[in-house]
Amino acid sequence: MVVTTAEVSREWWTKPENFNAPLVFYLEEELEQIIFGQEDRYLRCIEEHSHTLIQLESWFTVTGHTRVTVLGPPRARQWLMGIIWLLEHRSFHYRARGYQMLQSVRSQPLTNKDLAASLSVSLTPWW
Repeated sequence: MVVTTAEVSREWWTKPENFNAPLVFYLEEELEQIIFGQEDRYLRCIEEHSHTLIQLESWFTVTGHTRVTVLGPPRARQWLMGIIWLLEHRSFHYRARGYQMLQSVRSQPLTNKDLAASLSVSLTPWW
């Protein structure tokens, strides 16, 4: 029996390893709005397209940061963290790449090619 990537991705929640060591981090309100949209408009499509479960807790800190918890396949979690890193980068080039990745995950499911490309991004010093 041949199992396609789509079949594997659809059943990510049935694998216990996808729930080990959730990715937890904090976002400033402005970046949260950029990524997830006003009133979390893009949250559901980002979850569906990245095969993850994302919990946002904006009330969690007094400083206005949102606590973000991401569950799902490790490569997908790493890919999402890559978007955040790129969007926060000082270099226009890296921020542009982050916006490109964000638009991609909003519009279509991630592929193995997407995941591999994000892992192979070579980062050069900004100085």
